[in-house]
Amino acid sequence: MSTTPKEAVAAFQKDIAKTKAEIAKVIVGQDEIVDGVLTCLLAGGQALLEGVPGLGKTMLVRTLAGVLQLDFARIQFTPDLMPADILGTTVLTESEGGKTKLEFRKGPVFANIVLADEVNRATPKTQSAMLEVMQEHSVTVANKTHILDQPYFVLATQNPLEMEGTYPLPEAQLDRFLFKLQVRFPSRNELHDILDRTTGAVKPEVEPVLDKERILQMRKVVRDVEVARHVRDYAIRVLEATHSDRDSAPDMVKRYVRFGGSPRGAQAMLLAAKIHALFEGRFAAAVDDVRWAMKPALRHRVILNFEGEAEGITSDQVLDDILKSVPESTK
Repeated sequence: MSTTPKEAVAAFQKDIAKTKAEIAKVIVGQDEIVDGVLTCLLAGGQALLEGVPGLGKTMLVRTLAGVLQLDFARIQFTPDLMPADILGTTVLTESEGGKTKLEFRKGPVFANIVLADEVNRATPKTQSAMLEVMQEHSVTVANKTHILDQPYFVLATQNPLEMEGTYPLPEAQLDRFLFKLQVRFPSRNELHDILDRTTGAVKPEVEPVLDKERILQMRKVVRDVEVARHVRDYAIRVLEATHSDRDSAPDMVKRYVRFGGSPRGAQAMLLAAKIHALFEGRFAAAVDDVRWAMKPALRHRVILNFEGEAEGITSDQVLDDILKSVPESTK
């Protein structure tokens, strides 16, 4: 039985509200992070959480897995982790008849939700093993491709790059993340709530809300959301403004940016804008939805030059300048 757009939006909002309510039983505050993670899940993309240790990044992913009734795997990235430890490997096994055969043993990436914990603690070689997994949702080992079960969602955490024992993520891998979300330090009142929940006798438990079938249905609803041409054009002009060789680039971009965002950045902004519109109860994305998605979609895709890094400029500062300079309409 088909549903109208109004009914689809209402059902979408209801399920998201239930999901957020269950997550809030465990996670205090961090509403922007929860919205961002759910946006990545519903867009079919991956999320990168950045923050110092102890802010609840890993707990958020574990909580999300419990709410979504999905297979969950956690990979602790370390300097000695090898690609085969993540993807799996082909081993020689012996059958009951004494014959030997080659058998592929799946690695931890073969789950619906994969937590890549402290992903920047592994070497670039191991980090690069995630490229095909994140983009194609498949694993190729010994010339054989294994397709991963849907929905598939990689949520990686990383500590700030200036901390010891970390490696910068390759730019090609960064571009595979739909969003980069920065986890902030909690407020004093939020710290009181965190201590109540973590040092008391009662441990919060979450109830399952969404299953595989419903998540895939919600992803289809996202794709059906309307985007007017002027909204799409705004996202394109914002992306163009991240490139220092474009006339529309503001002064900060021309001075401090080495490379701007890829076309994946515009895709991320539009998909996220559609989801934000659904969060707000609308079946059409607006320019404000693109603005909401702009920073998490582009902050990891804007690469600063030496001067920008030397002066302590952040990509968020550059993006703020772009938001001020790019008009809503070209008319």
